[in-house]
Amino acid sequence: MVRRQKRRPCFGMPMGIVLLATPEGWRHSVLAVDGGMVCGRLADVPLDAGPAEARAAAAAMVAGLAHDFHEERVVVNWDPPRDPGSWTAQVTVAAPPPNTCG
Repeated sequence: MVRRQKRRPCFGMPMGIVLLATPEGWRHSVLAVDGGMVCGRLADVPLDAGPAEARAAAAAMVAGLAHDFHEERVVVNWDPPRDPGSWTAQVTVAAPPPNTCG
């Protein structure tokens, strides 16, 4: 019998997002539970996109990371903005759907 160890995902479970509006475009940092972080530019978001479009794109990106690396559904809750051009969000695992079989 061959035992296979479950491989640890190469990206930790997302727990937060920082979104920044810069002259070069929308930048993000995704913070992970394990202390990791991934930063970059939001792909496919125009320079002149508004904050709502950028937040939606960042939330979709994080949902994709959580699904692809951890097979989890997540909810992104944006905090009220504190500074112009800067937004933060908390990422939590979504509650499982109710059992519809009954």
